[in-house]
Amino acid sequence: MSTLPNVHVLPDSAWLSHLHLSMRNRSANLNTFTHHANQVIRLLLQSAAQHLPYSDETVTTPIGDPFTGKALVRDVCGVSVIRAGESMESEFRAMFPHQPIGKILIQRDKESKLPHYLYSHLPAGIAGMSVMLFEPMLATGGSLLKAIDILKESGVAIENMIVVNVLASPAGIQRLVETWPDLTIITSSIEKGMTDSAFMRPGIGDFGDRYFGTYPGVHHE
Repeated sequence: MSTLPNVHVLPDSAWLSHLHLSMRNRSANLNTFTHHANQVIRLLLQSAAQHLPYSDETVTTPIGDPFTGKALVRDVCGVSVIRAGESMESEFRAMFPHQPIGKILIQRDKESKLPHYLYSHLPAGIAGMSVMLFEPMLATGGSLLKAIDILKESGVAIENMIVVNVLASPAGIQRLVETWPDLTIITSSIEKGMTDSAFMRPGIGDFGDRYFGTYPGVHHE
C-alpha cells in the first residue's frame, strides 16, 4: 500500500499475486502473458473508475419503483502512450464502449534516456473530459511527464487526469508526485527499484514487446 494520498495500489490478494506470477514469468508465452495482463488491466480500470466524478440520478425499474444510483458527470477519454499503453484499450472499450481514445507517441532515447515527443491525436473537447492516461510501465517517469504536458497543453486539468499503470518504480512515483501532487495514479505494484538500464526489478521485462509478441525469443504458442 502507498502512503501517498493520490497514489492507489491495487489491494494485495492471492488472485492478484497469481496474475503477477503468471505475467512476470520469463517463460510465459504470448497467450499466457496477454490473458493474465488483461485481467490486471481490468482491475486497474475498475479502480480508476472509482475516482471519476459522479452525480446522483434516479431511474424507474421495470416494476415501477425508483432507483437512485451514480451517473458519470462527464465523458471519459482513454489516452494511450504508444505503444505499451495501447494494451489497455480493449478493456477500456469493454467498460466504456461509447468513449473516445486518444494517442500520444513519445520515444525515449536509448543512450540519454530522455523522452522525445513525436505525435499526438486527441479528440475534440478533451479539455472537458475525464482522462485515463494509459502507461503500463512507470520507470524514470520522463515519458509520462511529457505526456501529461501534452494533455495540459490541450486544456486538461491535472485534477481530471488518472494515470493507469501496471508497474511503477519508487523513483518514478516520487518524481510524478513531486511534480504534480494532485495527480491520481493507479498501479498494481510499486517495485523494489531499477537496474542501471532503467528496467524495474523484479520487473516484467518490456511490457509492450511482451504484450504484442515482439519480445526477443517470445513463444507464441
